[in-house]
Amino acid sequence: MNHETSINLSSNESSFGPSANAIAAFESHSKNIHRYPDGSQSELRGALSDVHSLDVNKIVCGNGSEELIGLIVRSFISSGEEMLLSENHFVMCPIYGRFQGAEITLAPDQNHIIDVDALLERVSEKTRMVIIANPNNPTGTYASAVEIHRLHAGLPEDVLLLIDEAYAEYVVADDFASALAMVDQHSNVIVTRTFSKIYGLAGLRIGWAYCPLYVLQAVQKMRTPFNANSAAMATASAACRDTNHINMVRDHTLKWQKIIAERLKALGIISPMSVANFYFLDFSDVPDKSGAAAAYFLESRGILPRPAGADSSSPYLRITIGLDEENEAVLGALHDYMAS
Repeated sequence: MNHETSINLSSNESSFGPSANAIAAFESHSKNIHRYPDGSQSELRGALSDVHSLDVNKIVCGNGSEELIGLIVRSFISSGEEMLLSENHFVMCPIYGRFQGAEITLAPDQNHIIDVDALLERVSEKTRMVIIANPNNPTGTYASAVEIHRLHAGLPEDVLLLIDEAYAEYVVADDFASALAMVDQHSNVIVTRTFSKIYGLAGLRIGWAYCPLYVLQAVQKMRTPFNANSAAMATASAACRDTNHINMVRDHTLKWQKIIAERLKALGIISPMSVANFYFLDFSDVPDKSGAAAAYFLESRGILPRPAGADSSSPYLRITIGLDEENEAVLGALHDYMAS
């Protein structure tokens, strides 16, 4: 398969790419790439503070939110302590935890949704950190604001709750709320976000965290002075202020979430309703079908999805919501796969 001409829907990138304003900021900054980045990250932190009405002193940026999660884990988890994750979790979290010598405990999801009771039941004296993604990846489901507050209320005060909100900008559900406000209300809540998804800046590797001051101070001791590059920060500053572009991408995604859910149901494919820019296929109850086989079939049509299981018999598959013609190509291929 020619990966340059294929329809790549494997990594939840934005098919629209960055906004015109972000591209202009990137091109303008090219005149200054001989200079080191601003180690204080003041421009991007200021933009994030303005757009989200946050305390600028609690914001730290990094080489993707992935780097910041790693720095937080390194700062607060020691050998013999426990990291608690939901069944579906960001793949780097247990890697960072094991590197620190932590024990990794997984709580099963309920109907592909984070199960707060299952998480709380597994909290022990060794638990130091709970990490969840909301919305979740690869399922595209979310835990309501009530459930997130219930999870936090059930944790001891010395257990950190890190909520990765990589896809939060896509969600319009009435019972969803970002946990950013919780950071100002509690001393043990951290939120991470990324510019790789709705903003279309995956290639620049830029993300941020909002955290209590003592957490930020610990991260500052760990991070290198120039961990976030100057081009990425300048582009992200323009991207986060461009609400018209964000709204356009969100509206397109919302439209296709509904269309895809209806079409998959008609094909007999189980797919929990996604609130993100991807959807999750479950072939568990479909005779002679699997996520891995579906992925192989799609690849034969020039479409790159993301198998979501550990082996070739996995029933799960994740596909990014793309442009109109890309989505139609996927749905057409899935129709043919189910009929094959």
